[in-house]
Amino acid sequence: MYPRKGWRRGIDYISHRLKRLPDTPHRIALGIAVGVFISFSPLFGLHFLAAWWLALLVRANVFAALLGTFFGNPLTFPFIAATSYQLGLRMLGKTKEQTTAWVRLVDSFEEAFGTILGNIKSLFGHKQSSWDGFMEFTQDVFMPYLIGGIIPGFIAAVVCYVFSKPLIATYQKRRKLKMEERKARKLAERDTE
Repeated sequence: MYPRKGWRRGIDYISHRLKRLPDTPHRIALGIAVGVFISFSPLFGLHFLAAWWLALLVRANVFAALLGTFFGNPLTFPFIAATSYQLGLRMLGKTKEQTTAWVRLVDSFEEAFGTILGNIKSLFGHKQSSWDGFMEFTQDVFMPYLIGGIIPGFIAAVVCYVFSKPLIATYQKRRKLKMEERKARKLAERDTE
């Protein structure tokens, strides 16, 4: 979970890439918001593809959307997943869960991926495939998580958009001024030679 060279290097890289995106502040901020929204979905392993598709759909910056998916990371996923799942259970009227949301989610996802792997193996062997566990997972875990993730995902996306758009616009203006100053300085140096 902890990178060898620390989290700081990764955060600096993402920050550097976001600062250099050649697009309007609106499209970049919208891309970040799309990535954050997708982080609240149970599409583990498909967040990049879903963010890419949704960014194209709403005409946001695709690279910013991909970077925005890093909002969902090993530190935030337990909170995102538990909140989305519990809210989805309440919205669907399924409040009889006895175990904690995180334990239920981890066990269910392990079981679902085990079912998928077992069924793939059955294609090459004599074992019969069964999708019963996966269908139960879809109804009891996936759908509540998916539905429950819409509201907190939308709220987090709006907050990220509102905060990032003015920051991006200010940075781009300041960067443009610095580049113009540097260009003027080089021209002045060339003229004095």
